[in-house]
Amino acid sequence: MFYLIGLGLTEEHISFKAIKTLKKCKKIYLEQYTSRGINFKNLQKIINKKIEIVDRSFVEKAHFLKQAKKQNIALLIIGGVFSATTHIDLFLQCKKQKIKIEVIDNLSILTAIGITGLSLYKFGAVVSIPFQNVKSFYEVYKKNKQLGLHTLFLLDLNEKCMTINEALQKLISLGLNKNEKILACAGIGQDKYEIKYSEAQKILKYKFKKQPQCLIIPGKLHFVEEEVLELFK
Repeated sequence: MFYLIGLGLTEEHISFKAIKTLKKCKKIYLEQYTSRGINFKNLQKIINKKIEIVDRSFVEKAHFLKQAKKQNIALLIIGGVFSATTHIDLFLQCKKQKIKIEVIDNLSILTAIGITGLSLYKFGAVVSIPFQNVKSFYEVYKKNKQLGLHTLFLLDLNEKCMTINEALQKLISLGLNKNEKILACAGIGQDKYEIKYSEAQKILKYKFKKQPQCLIIPGKLHFVEEEVLELFK
């Protein structure tokens, strides 16, 4: 059996079902290339099993699916299971190869941002801001803005996590008005998360401590959304 298990945004989000399942797995892999924030060493102690950290290449090659034909194998994913297309591909491969698969999902940033007060129904295409010098993410934002939709910017993760300040500087260099109202979020899902709502130029002066971080540029606001945003000014 192959298990795709979402860990949520902190180790405290790991479900009882997930822990019970991991205790019966022969091999457990954890990918950290889409996010960070889980103390896997604590999880190892709870389940009394070794967790192997793997990279994107390992997951995409999916050799572990052969193991899952005879043994219980788990892939742990920080956040929700299907936030990345790679995981959907693994699900499809299992169905095509007739490998038994079970999905144990969890909280992801795509739902956790509801704490900002912005309606999840009014978000447009989600876009990542990469470290590389590309402009495509800004075009996605402009299309969302034309439609009056909110834009969630996920920040790149390489050897380090991109910061809100780095992301904002990229957006401004591509034409974002410094007076544009921005919602900056750090450590969403954690106990002491940070949310700030202000003009881009003011957000740039603030130093966020928590990781991971993301940005939201609101679209057309409902009066209830405006009321909640006032709390984060």
